[in-house]
Amino acid sequence: MVSVTRVHSLEDVLESKNAKLWLQGEGLNENTVNVIDAAMQWLLQQPKQEELLSPVDKDHTRQGLLIVEILLELHMDDESLVAALLYPYFESQSHDNKAKEKLKKQFGKKILDLLNAVSKMASMSLLSSRIKHSAEQAENIRRMLTAMVEDVRAVVLKLAQQIVFLREIKKSDEETRVLAAKETQNIYAPLANRLGIGQLKWELEDYAFRYLQPEVYKSIAKSLEEKRTERQQYLEDFVEDLAERLNQANIDAKVYGRPKHIYSIFKKMQKKNYEFSQLFDIRAVRVVTDKLPDCYSALGVIHTSWRHIPSEFDDYVATPKPNGYQSIHTVVIGPNGKPIEIQIRTDEMHDDAELGVAAHWQYKEGALPTKSGKGSGYEDKIAWLRKLLQWQEEMADTGDFAEELRNQVVEDRVYVFTPQGDVVDLPNGSTPLDFAYYIHTNIGHRCIGAKVFNRIVPFTYQLKTGDQIEIITSKEPNPKRDWLNPNLDYIHSSRARAKVHAWFKQQDKDKNLIEGKHLLEQELSRLNIEWQHADVAVERFNMNSLDDLLAAIGGGDVRLNQVTNFIQTQLREETPPEIDPRLIQKPRKQKKYQNGVVLQGVGNLMNHLAGCCNPIPGDEIAGYITQGRGVVIHRSDCEQFKIVMEEHSERYIEATWAEQYSGGYIAQLRIIANDRSGLIRDVTSILANEKINVLGMTTESDVQKQIATMGLKLEVYNIGAFNRVISKISQLDELIEVKRI
Repeated sequence: MVSVTRVHSLEDVLESKNAKLWLQGEGLNENTVNVIDAAMQWLLQQPKQEELLSPVDKDHTRQGLLIVEILLELHMDDESLVAALLYPYFESQSHDNKAKEKLKKQFGKKILDLLNAVSKMASMSLLSSRIKHSAEQAENIRRMLTAMVEDVRAVVLKLAQQIVFLREIKKSDEETRVLAAKETQNIYAPLANRLGIGQLKWELEDYAFRYLQPEVYKSIAKSLEEKRTERQQYLEDFVEDLAERLNQANIDAKVYGRPKHIYSIFKKMQKKNYEFSQLFDIRAVRVVTDKLPDCYSALGVIHTSWRHIPSEFDDYVATPKPNGYQSIHTVVIGPNGKPIEIQIRTDEMHDDAELGVAAHWQYKEGALPTKSGKGSGYEDKIAWLRKLLQWQEEMADTGDFAEELRNQVVEDRVYVFTPQGDVVDLPNGSTPLDFAYYIHTNIGHRCIGAKVFNRIVPFTYQLKTGDQIEIITSKEPNPKRDWLNPNLDYIHSSRARAKVHAWFKQQDKDKNLIEGKHLLEQELSRLNIEWQHADVAVERFNMNSLDDLLAAIGGGDVRLNQVTNFIQTQLREETPPEIDPRLIQKPRKQKKYQNGVVLQGVGNLMNHLAGCCNPIPGDEIAGYITQGRGVVIHRSDCEQFKIVMEEHSERYIEATWAEQYSGGYIAQLRIIANDRSGLIRDVTSILANEKINVLGMTTESDVQKQIATMGLKLEVYNIGAFNRVISKISQLDELIEVKRI
């Protein structure tokens, strides 16, 4: 094959507006080269909306090419590469339906669907310690899972885009770097690990570590650099020696020094409480063979040639890691007494470790086999994603779902066997009941006992990897309420707990229906609302009938005050409340104002009328604060006033004629709302924006009913402002009533 001169940088690609030489240098087939180049040519012709873009996204094409560069190393398919190139442009046009239609027309529905899936993945940034407190955050995670299940390529594309983003913010402010690093550490790096994509995982972890602990990162990087030349020469000599020994043993293998990632060094230092100089795997070598038997043959050659450290030996081929990683790890004492870590694996294991799910690519239920003729690794990962999606539909409590998601993505797993030998993947800490409900809901309901390796165990037994479990069942379902008690440790997973809760809820439906009807009738009667209006809440709470809503109220799944609040909002008139002027207290004695002008309601400040526009009572006016001459009063439409405001907008002051000014009125409001965080802040923000003085405030909270009552004593200057305040407060979330008293 004739070699092709490669374009040296992406800047060269952009300057030449030709991606072909660069792509051909990557060894891609002609069709792939043409498809990507055509997409780039289309992209270069699109107008940019600079005002909508962040500094790192000013050039759509450059950003897209950087993502493509990463995906090329993962051997992604043509659609993924085109979607990667288009994604920055697509994200900038996310609210423009016409732009989406243009993309669909040019590249087809599959590309648009993939772009939409990647965009949904952006909402993953909400996985944090706060997630259990926010239903909105849990909903965003649901959308993430939907995107992942529809097309897992979206996950890989989003991980690559996150790496590009991390590279681009090196010189951004600290807050931007830290937020991106935390997001990466909590979400993207665990996902890359879970999908087995080591090639992306290491870079994500290193960038997150670099931005979160810059001093420690620099210290380790400096230590690595100080003896880099010496270490490199040492490794080259060792690699040459090892390759020769393997060749003499007729073992066909590739031997090379492997890069050591800074974050992995830091983790090893923390885990073993080592100093940098004590680490074994700063010097690291990898041996890659064609066949599995050659791995163990190579291990034999290595252990007979150099003394190994038994405590540092791990066989992940016989016992793979939870994400499917396989390799043999050993540490030997090399020349001059220096420890060297050696990893031994086959080509297929290496592809799996570096590329993960991308190593044996297939589409959903399609069958594109791996080198071994199997696609089980990919299918297992997709099955895991689908399980999560199914579980979230069974859980009414978003906090439970968020907790389950954290368990699935971040926490350790246990792998147990059914009596037939099938492997079941469960969260660490799972019990026999969790296993039973995983197999089937009815198995869980009818479970009366469990055996592990034919030995009866209690329901509180925590399953261990390798356990073989048999569930003992009765003829009829008979769950126990004690199973729901978290202090008894019968059930660990939220999935199983939700199924038990659903069973009891169904059993108690008739009783809950009667109780719910009684509660709602009583509350509507207290609020002088007729029973016939209860139907309006059925659709709002996603119920099929009023009976279902009443049963949900009686069972505690829907809060009574939420239902009554919604009914009240539907019956409340949309027009702003009328304020009877006779109810407002008499104004204080009117002051005399210089030139008959009141400035921002604060009193008799020195002022004079502008000679350029000569305002007279009745004109709309405004003030300009001078230096040493008081306030100059202009007509609001005065051209001279507009000019000075463009240069000195901070000197503007509201002004009105005294005859139009009603100052010093005292009015009182009563506000009743669902007790929620931020209520007082929202109310006071409205008052501040309307420049209403607060003379007094009282608040009371009914913990049982979750209702807050606020009393406000206000000083208002005119009826219009007071009406605006009432109208804006009445639009706040969770508000029940706002009333003049």
